[in-house]
Amino acid sequence: MTTTLELVPGLITTREEISAAFGCGTFQGIEPAAAAKKVFVYSDPSAGAEYGYTFDGRAEDDEHGPLYLYTGYGATGDQQLKSRNKSLRYHVEDGRELHLFVAHGKVPGSGTMRQRYIGQMTVDPITPVEVRRGLGRDNQMRDALVFRLRPAAGTIPKWEASDALKPAMATEVADVEVAKPTSVLIPAQTGVKDKNAEQHSTAETVADIPGGLRKVVRREGVLMEAFKQHLLAAGHEVKTFQITLAGEVGALTPDLYDITDHVLYEAKGQTTRNNIRMAIGQLADYRRHVPKPDGLRVAVLLPSEPSNDLKNLLAEQDIHLVYQDETGFHGFPLPAP
Repeated sequence: MTTTLELVPGLITTREEISAAFGCGTFQGIEPAAAAKKVFVYSDPSAGAEYGYTFDGRAEDDEHGPLYLYTGYGATGDQQLKSRNKSLRYHVEDGRELHLFVAHGKVPGSGTMRQRYIGQMTVDPITPVEVRRGLGRDNQMRDALVFRLRPAAGTIPKWEASDALKPAMATEVADVEVAKPTSVLIPAQTGVKDKNAEQHSTAETVADIPGGLRKVVRREGVLMEAFKQHLLAAGHEVKTFQITLAGEVGALTPDLYDITDHVLYEAKGQTTRNNIRMAIGQLADYRRHVPKPDGLRVAVLLPSEPSNDLKNLLAEQDIHLVYQDETGFHGFPLPAP
């Protein structure tokens, strides 16, 4: 193994050259290089085109900066957070750099695929991975792990217009299990520390994300998990939906759907007018696409009781209210339709 290949964003190379320089494999999308303390990720958004979808590509920038989505390892069946997926998810804990490449056409006169180096990345410390429903190579629906990658500190990625996520070809609604937010949103990794003794039930954390250390409030996730457990204890079944829209990138995912009572919930971590107005808009958008069984209702879930004017606002929009206090959840069960 040699280490003479200089990884400069925009570099055009091949898997074979990377393997020769750093001692990793050449066939899989996630290739750890243990001796070199690196993990190489090879993204090829066009590979999913035959199934009519792809999760890979540069997403829209958010408040934390650029974001690239990458579908994990496993061609058929539900993807699991083990093997190569585990090496990607925990590259920080393992002390390994993460490097992203995107397929860039074939070497002229050869079947070898060229790779364009985007730059050094890191798994998003706030939401490292999400579960999405999609087709596997066997044309069967399965859970896919979609990793959220951010540029590493000091890296200026070499993006091209073709790296952007492709719009969905059709509008589809798929059932999705409700993930446990406290086990996914805040990983126990370098640069991320829970405020109170690293307990995942806490409502705040400090994350080292582009721009420096920032407090990340995750009250919504804690509230959602508590209400989900409340529903399950009451004998209710829950799920959510993944809604892809024709001509748009990404997916809409409502917070929670109570199968038993046919209620779609949108949770907010703060009881403010802006949060409630946002929830009203989200529910209006979701209910247009969610399958409508008899008696479908929508509700806002809040961490405290809102003002009378905000209660009236929700009632005028035919939106139910459930809020939490020290005695439990008020407004649940919802009144009979």
